[in-house]
Amino acid sequence: MDASPSFSTNGNNNTIPVMDLQKPDFSNLVHHWCRPARASSNDYADRFIPNRAATNMDLAQGLLTIPRKEDSTVGISPSREAYRKLLVDTLLQGRTRIFKFRNQPRTPKRSFLDLPPAQPIKKQRRIPHHQEESLDVQDIICNRQLNLLDWGSNNILAVAVNDTVYLWNAITKSVSELVTVDDPITSVSWDLDCRRIAIGLNNSHVQLYDPATNKMIRTLQGNDQDVLVGSLAWNNYLLTTGSADGLIINNDVRIRSPIVSTYDNHSDGICGLKWSPSGQYLASGGADKLVHIWDISKSDPLHRINDHTASVRALAWCPFQSNLLASGGGKTDESIKFWNASTGACLKSVNTGSEVSGLLWNKSERELVSSHGRTKNQLVLWKYPSMAKMAELIGHLSPVLYLAQSPDGCQLASASKDETLRIWRISEKPTNKTTSRTSFVVGPCNMYSSIR
Repeated sequence: MDASPSFSTNGNNNTIPVMDLQKPDFSNLVHHWCRPARASSNDYADRFIPNRAATNMDLAQGLLTIPRKEDSTVGISPSREAYRKLLVDTLLQGRTRIFKFRNQPRTPKRSFLDLPPAQPIKKQRRIPHHQEESLDVQDIICNRQLNLLDWGSNNILAVAVNDTVYLWNAITKSVSELVTVDDPITSVSWDLDCRRIAIGLNNSHVQLYDPATNKMIRTLQGNDQDVLVGSLAWNNYLLTTGSADGLIINNDVRIRSPIVSTYDNHSDGICGLKWSPSGQYLASGGADKLVHIWDISKSDPLHRINDHTASVRALAWCPFQSNLLASGGGKTDESIKFWNASTGACLKSVNTGSEVSGLLWNKSERELVSSHGRTKNQLVLWKYPSMAKMAELIGHLSPVLYLAQSPDGCQLASASKDETLRIWRISEKPTNKTTSRTSFVVGPCNMYSSIR
């Protein structure tokens, strides 16, 4: 016969079922032991101190003493069981106890403090492909042996147009005339602190002017021959001039007889002159396809380089590597070459596809800017040392002949046979959306400027 439940009463005469202790069945068990039976009005209980008279003590004792069957895993899917084991292994890591007293805490395998600091995300650089300013330079002389642009450290661009030098202020965008002379101007160059500006003429003379007063300081005379002075380069108080007959003259502008030394190693006209940032080396490029590197303490060239196959006008010393020189070849050469000034070795050569008329190192990045002739008449921004093209600045309609850089390295000025001078920005600084156009016009009134 099946076992039937028995009944018992508590002190309050409440009848409560008691389960068979021999064959317990928990399937429909309701935990009555924690529910107080109906108590009389005289029974009082507290949340933490229960009333024993209102508790089913028999049922509570049975739940504490009768062994319960272990939970069965029957019916649990294999994936859920695998997840449970993985979770236990991950959280407990082989331990049987979650909390365990130790003398010292366990050393973590790797702390987030050991991770390398996050690198700041560099803002993507945007290089505008259109000029910021466009200026008309009518009657500018187009000659590959001349150098008619120079941007001073005072942020004023000097432009030689025929027989007049104009000054363009890059901050105010205003134009003023420095001087008009009797002969065509063939070169122009600021000194390092912009207290003097040198003007080369086609009669072998060089005139020094004070830009603050627009007055001439003195005239430096070259040879008796009437040859043009196409290149100028400053090294502190030393002004180096290069003329069309291949003669290089070093002048100390502080003394009455300024000529300190002369170099006569080029067989044809001087096209470019550049002093190194340290002032130790002078580089000269000529129409004879040669590049000479001079030591200031010696009278003979330190190195004579004849690797170019056309005239060499573009020269640039690297600002972050003092003995690195870049040179660019003309129409039949079309290459940019890099030289070690100490050894004279060629470090790299890149074919650009067109004549190289100018070279400038970027002052804030490891980059090089080159100006070119046909067919694109463009400026190219190169990444050094990979020489990957970063940008091409296209706008001129004729070969670019003259190139200059602003003192902060953010802007470039280029002049072309199309009689325009264009200002380009290669930095990320914000620029005005509108483009102004200024004219330098030679006529009865000498010069006028108009913003259109």
